[in-house]
Amino acid sequence: MILPSASPLGWLLALAAAAAYAMPAAAASRLGAAGMRNALLVAWLLHGATLVLGLWGEAPRFGFAPALSMTAWLVLTVYAVEKQLFPQMQARWVLAALGAVAIVLALVFPGQPLHVSASAWLPLHLALGIACYGLFGAAVVHAWLMTRAERHIRQAEDPHSGIPLLTLERLTFRFVAAGFVLLTATLLAGWLFGDALYGRAWRWDHKAIFSLMAWITFATLLLGRARFGWRGRTAVGVLYAGAGLLLLAYVGSRFVLEVILGRSA
Repeated sequence: MILPSASPLGWLLALAAAAAYAMPAAAASRLGAAGMRNALLVAWLLHGATLVLGLWGEAPRFGFAPALSMTAWLVLTVYAVEKQLFPQMQARWVLAALGAVAIVLALVFPGQPLHVSASAWLPLHLALGIACYGLFGAAVVHAWLMTRAERHIRQAEDPHSGIPLLTLERLTFRFVAAGFVLLTATLLAGWLFGDALYGRAWRWDHKAIFSLMAWITFATLLLGRARFGWRGRTAVGVLYAGAGLLLLAYVGSRFVLEVILGRSA
């Protein structure tokens, strides 16, 4: 069941943010560097305002689409910071398209009312999970940039057209390590304090199983990197597999519940 958003202001902000993202995504070659930067900044601010209104408004909601929207916003935040450190990083149109799609999804599927009566710590637990999604999302973006850089090297293109490959590799694994720490904390909190957070003890449902499989995959990636020097396609493939499992853990499970089954839990 699709639940419409009750806030006209929320609709207005979401549509404005989606339109602002769509401009650099559709007309990247015509806007120029300054135009792309300004359009993304406006879109990022509108996107943030939409998230604030959705979570701290009169009727806060949460679900698979808002989780994707927050993840996209966090990835864009990371990109904005890194762009100051590495001006040669080029991923604006891809991230703009990601932001536009995420906002439209959250507009159509705003999720279920967020019940915080079970515990005052529930918002913190959700924030840990979303931050974890954001870090692994940033890792996936960097892995894609790393793959693109390797292809440029094989095709003998300009090696100075982007971030050096080794730098991208270090950044990718830093995000993986940070995301792994947050994922571990999120799983431990759900296991130890599930009854207080959600009003029920830990149970082996689809979300828990996929989350644990993702944790094992990322642990294997970090161990393989430390012990066997995994890099390149092997490391990227394991990262993509872990990110896919993590996406299925919450977003996939909530999509099935909210959209296919029409249930809130």
